[in-house]
Amino acid sequence: MELYKDNPYYVPPLISEEIEALNRDKNPVFKHAIAHYYLAYKNDKIVGRIASIINWKEVKDQNKPKVRFGWFDFIDDKEVVKKLLDKVIELGKKHHLQYMEGPVGFSNLDKAGLLTKGFEEIPTMVTLYNYPYYEEQLLNLNFEPAAEWIEYKLDFPSVLPEKVVKFTRLIKERYELKVKNFQSKEELKEAVEPMFELLDKTYGHLSSYVPIPKEQIQHYKEKYIKLINTDFVNCIVDKDDKMIAFAITMPSYSKALQKANGKLFPFGWWYLWQASKKNDTAAFYLIGIDPIYQGKGVTAIIFDEMFKVFSKYGIQKLETNPELAENKSIQTLWKDYNPVNHKRRKTFRKDI
Repeated sequence: MELYKDNPYYVPPLISEEIEALNRDKNPVFKHAIAHYYLAYKNDKIVGRIASIINWKEVKDQNKPKVRFGWFDFIDDKEVVKKLLDKVIELGKKHHLQYMEGPVGFSNLDKAGLLTKGFEEIPTMVTLYNYPYYEEQLLNLNFEPAAEWIEYKLDFPSVLPEKVVKFTRLIKERYELKVKNFQSKEELKEAVEPMFELLDKTYGHLSSYVPIPKEQIQHYKEKYIKLINTDFVNCIVDKDDKMIAFAITMPSYSKALQKANGKLFPFGWWYLWQASKKNDTAAFYLIGIDPIYQGKGVTAIIFDEMFKVFSKYGIQKLETNPELAENKSIQTLWKDYNPVNHKRRKTFRKDI
């Protein structure tokens, strides 16, 4: 987008993936969602965009009378912002919904949350970037903060403290847990559904969580497995080989995506490949822990496994993706390693 052309922090998404996500014939989310897309023009120039979305599983199964909005960008102009949001209100009223909230995507695995802190930080591959005036414009239109996420960065230790090593060993023995390593991407694919079951258990109690249907799980499986290095997937199982926890990290692709500038060809794929092989920074993408084992030290095992992988690949820095501010159990994973809260983001809502 021209809006971010000279911004050194903006990370352009891959255009092909954006188009596919919005394509009713390519994205299975449209089996239970609808969306309308709008562009705002001023003096024959595009000055804003928005997607107006209804996730019917959220509305009907969870009784949340909400119309979503996402893919939301605009110049610093109140009239432009209002015109775009009026289209969201229009869709919501048509279907007798009660409030609007955004920026979000179709589900919990899409990008969400307006950046409210960290404007001089490069976002991770799966987060949004925006200018400070976005929040100001929404507040001026009487929107109120809804969900809030926080993000951390930390220097990964070169040596784990002995007490952490001993504690990890103790937890494994006490609960008869073991680490499962994946030897191939095909093997990893077989674990995807148990991972999503764990996500439901881990986050189902949170107000903003929407369960992912099976067809959408299959879509994400095909979309993301090819990007994942199996070494960066940590999985913990019990004595019966049942998955009780997992975590997925990846080398940071942010700078590679900046170089690619939205395109895989001719050189974008090369920048991404290079980032996967030589990188000093990793991004923490996803974690699930069975509630039965939360608060019992399982995160220490995960961190120990991450340390082994990061040491192997020369990773020195870690950046988390957004964690709901209310989700204290996940944030304890970093508490002993001097995490720095460098970004915050929020969704905003308004009755319609």
